[in-house]
Amino acid sequence: MDEKTKEMIALGASVCAHCQPCLTYHVNKAREAGLTDDEIREAIAVGHMVEKGAMSAMRDFSKGVLEHA
Repeated sequence: MDEKTKEMIALGASVCAHCQPCLTYHVNKAREAGLTDDEIREAIAVGHMVEKGAMSAMRDFSKGVLEHA
């Protein structure tokens, strides 16, 4: 896997993990790897989409958690 792809994944993962220092670090590494600001924004947006899906799934799961415990 090339460095650009690795950093795009790391950007999205940083957003999902809510890790602000990680995101700052990986934005800098992404720029060093040659990603444009538009590519960085897109990777961050994908991270937010995954985060949103996970939050929705947890909201639904937590509503019924007592029924399954």
